[in-house]
Order: sequence, then C-alpha cells, then structure tokens
Amino acid sequence: MKIPETTADLQQTLGKEMSSKRALLIDRYPNARTSLRMMLSAMGVGLIDNAGTSADVFRQLRAHRFDIILSDYLLEDERDSQQLLEELRAQQLLPRSTVFIVITSERAYHNVVSVAELAPDDYLVKPFTAHELNVRLARALHRKRFFAQLYEHLDNGAYVEALGTCERLIRQDSGFRFDALRFKGEILNTLGSHAEAQRVYQQVLAQRAVPWARMGLAMALRGQQQMSEAEAFGQSLIDDFPEFIAAYDFLAEVQEEVGKLPEAQEVLQRAAMISPNNSARQRMVGDVAARNQDLQAAERAYGKVLQRRRNSSLRDIDDYTNLSRVMLDRGHTTAARLVTEELRRDWRGNQQGEFAALVMESLCANKEGEPAKAKRAVEKALILHEALKDEGRSAAVSEKLALDLAHACLVTGDEKNAREIVRRIAAENHENRIMIAQVQSIYAKTGKAADGQALLAQVGREIVELNNRGVLAARRGDVEGSVKLLMEAAERVPNLQFLVNATKAIFTLLERKGWDPVLARRGIRFLQLAQAREMRNPKVVSARELYQRVARKYGVAMVPFNASRTLRGKGSFP
Repeated sequence: MKIPETTADLQQTLGKEMSSKRALLIDRYPNARTSLRMMLSAMGVGLIDNAGTSADVFRQLRAHRFDIILSDYLLEDERDSQQLLEELRAQQLLPRSTVFIVITSERAYHNVVSVAELAPDDYLVKPFTAHELNVRLARALHRKRFFAQLYEHLDNGAYVEALGTCERLIRQDSGFRFDALRFKGEILNTLGSHAEAQRVYQQVLAQRAVPWARMGLAMALRGQQQMSEAEAFGQSLIDDFPEFIAAYDFLAEVQEEVGKLPEAQEVLQRAAMISPNNSARQRMVGDVAARNQDLQAAERAYGKVLQRRRNSSLRDIDDYTNLSRVMLDRGHTTAARLVTEELRRDWRGNQQGEFAALVMESLCANKEGEPAKAKRAVEKALILHEALKDEGRSAAVSEKLALDLAHACLVTGDEKNAREIVRRIAAENHENRIMIAQVQSIYAKTGKAADGQALLAQVGREIVELNNRGVLAARRGDVEGSVKLLMEAAERVPNLQFLVNATKAIFTLLERKGWDPVLARRGIRFLQLAQAREMRNPKVVSARELYQRVARKYGVAMVPFNASRTLRGKGSFP
C-alpha cells in the first residue's frame, strides 16, 4: 500500500470510507465544537458526537468506538488533554486504531513537550484552516488503516502474531517501512529477543540516525545485561536529542539498576523540568529521591503528583500516603496530618481510603508522642484490613501502604502482625531490591534492624525450597507432580516467578495431554495475576504466548489481554 503523495490522493483513497467514520469532538465551548463539526462534515465524516467535559468523554467512549477524536488542550476544571490521554490509555478506552489529535493555542515550550511526549497522532496549533486539518487527519487515518491488523494484535497482547504482521508489512512497497521496523524492534525487545532487536535497530541506524532507533538499541543492550553500554547509549542520546524525554527515563532506570541512585534522581529531575506535567515521572522522582534520603525533593515531587491528579480518574491513595510519609520523615508532622485529613475527606465512603487514613493517623500520633492514640488507630486499621481481605479486596491495598501498616504495628508494639504482613510482602517481592530495602528501612526506623534481616533471610530460604520442589519434580520427569507443586507455590506465594512458573507448567501439560477447562482456568488466573504485577516482563509475555498457542491448538476461545496500556510511553511504538 503506497502512501498517496497529495491531499487529493489521500481524499480519493479514503473518501468512500469517511461516511462510516465516527468522530468525537472535545471542547468546553459549543461554538468551537460547531466549527470543528463543519470541517469534518465537509470531509464527509458520517457520525460526529460532542463532549464538553471529561465526564462526557468517558461516558461516550464506554458506549461507542470512535475512529477520530479531536480534543482541545484545555478542558474543564484546569484539566488538560494530556491528563485525558493518560487516563484513557490507563483505562484502556483508547484503541490504537483511533486517531487522537490535540488542538491548542498553547505555545509554551513545556506544554508542547509534555503533550508530544504522550504521542498523540498529531498536534494542531490554533488558528488552523480546514485544509490543514484535512491534510493531517487524512494522513493519520491512512496510517491507521495500513497498520490496522498490527494494532489489533498489539491491543490483544498477541506479540508473535504482531511480529508476523510486521514482517509482512516491511516487505510491502509503502511509505511506512521504517515505522514497521520500529514496531518490529519494539516487539522483539518485549519478547525478550534482544539480540534480534539489536540487529533491527542497527539496520535502521545504518540508514537513518533517528533517536528512537538509538533508544531501542540501548534497550536491547540492557536486555542483554550490557549495562555500561546501555548507560552510555542513554547518555549520548540525551546529549544529542535533549527533547527526547523517554531517554531520560531509560537512563535513570539503568542507573538505578546499577546502584547509581543520585545520578538517576538528577536525570529524572532534568526530565521533569522539561516536561513538568507528567505525573507518573514526578512520582518516579519522588520515589528515587526518597530512597536517596533527599526528602525535600521527594516532598516537592509527591506534592506535584497529588496536585496534578487530584481531579483525575488516575488519582491514587498512594499519592496522599507517599506525601504524608515523607513529611513525617522530615519531621513535618502537622503537614502530614493535614494531608491525611485531606485523604479522608477526598476518599470519604471508600474503605481503602479510610484504611489508609487510619494507618497514617497512627504514624502521625506516634510522632506527636501520643502512643495510646497511635495504638487505637492501628487497631482500627487492622480490623479494616481484615475486612478488605474477607471481601477479596486486599490486593487493592498497595504494598507501600501495607508496609506502612507494618511500620505502625512495630511502633505500637504489635510485632506479631507486623511480622505477618512483612513475611507476605517479602515473599511476593523477594527479587525486588527496592521493596526489600523498604522492609529493611521500617525495621531500622524502629530500632529492630537485626530482626528485619533475620526475617528476610528466613523468607528467602523458604522461597528457594518452594521453588526447588517443583523444579526437581520436573527434572525427574514428573510433569503432573511438578504442576501440582508449582500451583501450590503460586497459591502460597503469588510472586512473579511462581506465577509464571505455574502458568507455563499448566499449559505445557495441557499441550501434551489435552485441554482441561478447570486446569486452564487456574493457569489463566495465574497469568492474569502475573500481568497485574508486570505485564511487559519478557517472562510474562512468554507465558502468555504459550497460553495463546495452546488455546489455538485446541480451538479454544482466548481471553483477550489488552496491551495498549503497557506499550505506550517509554520508547513506545509509534
């Protein structure tokens, strides 16, 4: 499919299709929506809907599938289209096949960079003509049509099929060859085929010095544990393309992985200065700064996250507790209590919100020298925590907040409950150095560092023993026995390793012995739990591909795994 050279060619190519397209116009002002409606009607777009508020947008996207979305940058209540785009992707309401164009009169550098970072399909600056909109929209729709099958595979997490589609598209005579190569490299990195991805990016760089190919090559090197080379590539990319924001996040992740926390914080702060409206990055700044004991920077970053997300569907209880926690560590107890009161007010009627408020209230009371008040609050929190577990909602409590509960238990003398909470978190995160460091931190803060180390060592031994039982059974050729033991391990300790091992064991057995719906359901549940932890981890991707292959073998309808949320953002597909 060769890309048409002129607007007229594009219009002719897409003309018959426009009447079946559905568009959504997002703007606070009815007159602006009317003007856009007239432009789209002149292009032949058949169905055009309007939205004046974010609530309207979500309602309409849950009811309809749109081919085109045109959104003004400034929305109601000081919200903007960057927040909207983040929320739509997070809630998986925006399929890749939809054209999303931001329209704005904003020319401020940081606003332009912030929106461009989230990669809408285009960005139109007011005033613009109908002809300009016509050209941009026609080209975007043509590109969507060319990659339609690939988008469908990616939205469903079907990476092997997506890779095959890429190969076919690369061979076509089109103007999208380098885009298809970019997709291919990203997919290979996602599948853990880093050496193959490296070759793809080197092939591109031999012809074009594009930053995304250098970024992909750096990711491939990191995947092959060539950390110093990956760090050097990340640094050179920032030096040569200082507005390529994804490179800052990548470099910071590499530096953090090799233990260069101060350098990682500095890189993230530079990115946050260039693109200050990205709340996810501000949270990363806060997390790294807190681990660096740069509490002032952590408080500032967490404060920006809370401010940015306060009226957003992406608001999170952790936004409040992160800020409150670092305020307590700085000795700002009154300010921490004010944030806790804000948490209780904003999440009124929500059990998780009340639970979090009680935990932080206990820690505040302890700092204020009121042990009896701290004890009463933590006792109420424990009761509510049990209620959440009984209702099957304990998973909605973040591990950070669970550690805050353990900390509150320790400072009020309830070592038994603290130990039980920490054992679970440590077991489920035994390979997560950051989480293990946070466990060590709460024991150190309460003068019980040796107890924390002993508990972590014991949990580590139990994890190794659990894993070895299933692995040894598999080596003996006892596949069914191995499956049973690995399922038991995943039920007892649902960490990423055990969940993936159990999933793979189940579907390997089903591939050999035939489909068993009951066993398959358990495998799917383990896979979903693994994806909730780290959907883009190559081990998780590999387990999902095994499930999909076995389901296809027996002609069983597959559970869709929407990957649009995970494959956007850092180094994402175009």
